[in-house]
Amino acid sequence: MDAQAIKLLKGRYCNSLTGYSRFKTREVFIGDIPLGGDNPIRIQSMTTTNTMDTLATVEQSIRMIDAGCEYVRITAPSIKEAQNLAEIKKELRARGYKTPLVADIHFTPNAAEVAARIVEKVRVNPGNYADKKKFDQLTYTPAEYQAELDRIYTKFAPLVKVCKEYGTAMRIGTNHGSLSDRIMSQYGDTPRGMVESAMEFMRMCEDMNYYNLVISMKSSNPQVMVQAYRLLVETMVAEGMNYPLHLGVTEAGDGEDGRIKSAVGIGTLLEDGLGDTVRVSLTEEPEYEIPVAQALVKRYVDRSLESEVLSPKSQAMEIKDSRLKTPDSGLRRETYEANAFIGGHMVPRVVVDLSKANLKDAAVLDDAGYLYNALLDKYNMAEQSVDFVYLGDSLPSFNLPGNLKQLYNHKSWQALANKTLCHPVFSLNEYIGESQKDTALNLVRIKLDDLESEDFGALTLDKTLVFVLETDALNGMQDERAFFFKMEELGLDVPVIIKRTYPATEFDLTKAGDITSADEPVSKLQLFAATDMGALLVDGFGDGIWIDSPSIPTKVITSTAFGILQATRSRISKTEYISCPSCGRTLFDLQETTQMIRSRTSHLKGLKIGIMGCIVNGPGEMADADYGYVGAGPDKITLYRGKEVVEKNVSATKALDHLIDIIKTDGNWIEPQL
Repeated sequence: MDAQAIKLLKGRYCNSLTGYSRFKTREVFIGDIPLGGDNPIRIQSMTTTNTMDTLATVEQSIRMIDAGCEYVRITAPSIKEAQNLAEIKKELRARGYKTPLVADIHFTPNAAEVAARIVEKVRVNPGNYADKKKFDQLTYTPAEYQAELDRIYTKFAPLVKVCKEYGTAMRIGTNHGSLSDRIMSQYGDTPRGMVESAMEFMRMCEDMNYYNLVISMKSSNPQVMVQAYRLLVETMVAEGMNYPLHLGVTEAGDGEDGRIKSAVGIGTLLEDGLGDTVRVSLTEEPEYEIPVAQALVKRYVDRSLESEVLSPKSQAMEIKDSRLKTPDSGLRRETYEANAFIGGHMVPRVVVDLSKANLKDAAVLDDAGYLYNALLDKYNMAEQSVDFVYLGDSLPSFNLPGNLKQLYNHKSWQALANKTLCHPVFSLNEYIGESQKDTALNLVRIKLDDLESEDFGALTLDKTLVFVLETDALNGMQDERAFFFKMEELGLDVPVIIKRTYPATEFDLTKAGDITSADEPVSKLQLFAATDMGALLVDGFGDGIWIDSPSIPTKVITSTAFGILQATRSRISKTEYISCPSCGRTLFDLQETTQMIRSRTSHLKGLKIGIMGCIVNGPGEMADADYGYVGAGPDKITLYRGKEVVEKNVSATKALDHLIDIIKTDGNWIEPQL
């Protein structure tokens, strides 16, 4: 993130940093479903069918609407698709569906002008509506730059005129992967560049007295996405604007990874009170996106539009000039290194609770990433192996791996004959009153309110101490964030493990509108934990995470914890796939192709591979990926190394082999272990 953006991010982008309060935006009318203002947070998705296939698009739209989709977006890459939106709309209305339609436009202003006469909203991308992207470095004088803005104004004005005449709303949707060469040259590949790309178009709209706008700042990197939205709000407010926000992490991927990455980005902003409509972009059928978005949004239904649920004492802790930190900026919260293992420059650690597991069989550790081979009587570490297991008062009847740290309640720890790799967990009161402590590492459970207690005032600090931060507040993330602010205010550099507990009641499936399934509790855990912990990790807070959910299998908890660290770029433990959700522009089966690529490359820990169905975001998102696989035409794939084209128009049947050859040539290939 650029230094200028860091300077501007001082907590002014939301109503409160330590309590939930929704940011009030302008109300925008999109058909019969208004957006922003005091309206609920709306859910939307996008069709994946060929827009010229009217029946297929209508049938898929109906599946989306029946699942709870409130706006249906359809791609219109050319005039013929834009014109066919009229047939799609006519058929939907004939079947009794009045859901507003949104035309998705890239590169083709004339198609946008046609679509704006038909649908309720058009989405334009300022990065490619009137600009081009060739990765050229351009230099402008002030007069030359203004001349470019005048050129764009002339090209953009006809669409604004049509939208005003027909009452059509517009989303100005910036994508990190498709910033124009002009913006990249002027502002760099930064959140500031994303914001300015949109603001230029917004200022033009206001100059033409058109205000029916929705704004988005999407990226495949949740950190970039979060900072861009925050900076956008600051910039809007400074210029007297408050347009509603469409939230989304673009190219999030599929399955667990897609859900966690989406929740880190979208959930962080929802916690800040930002966001008026949500789209979860999964490389899956679009109707599967809806319950994921619903689960994210429904957590805020019970919170009033203007509620401060933290105590006045906690609210007073808000630091007006708090530095919201991100690991990418190098401003992660500074702590000491406890036991040369946690805190400092160490990656965040992972704790799982095995206190209620069957501790008579070494196989119980498989789900924590330690695979026991009974024949060889040894453990092998998986790619995702936890750092601590909490055993409470239970004692295992087998030998544990020689590099796995064990946590016990302090009384049980004291009774251990062999304390090697074993460490105690105390309450704050227990720690103050106990003389026998570990010489290496002591974990102390603590909450925000404890910081004002007499026990905390009596605390003797040394570098064996690590806090385990807990909360039972409704606004748990803000409660824990207030704790970190107070720690900074007090000048304390104690490492902190963020702990969140999710009882079975957290995954209640009886709430109205839920689309239930056997794996919904798992999905909700992934979404809730990624929101609650990801929001703190994105800001540089936390030296470890501990997800406690007795109703969820340990294997899922382990995978979720590492997924959150991966999505926040805090700790890399697997290959990352940046794959788009497919649409009518897509030139191959994205779901099938993603699974094919994953099956042969998932062992390449740390590599980022982009899988794009077309060129809209493909070349740009390659800048955030190490390698790219992008549709270039029917049965044709273009392969990238970063943003550099390596091979063009490779047959789809050979493209994956060619991609692997490129990875091997670069020395980044390792053979998978059988």
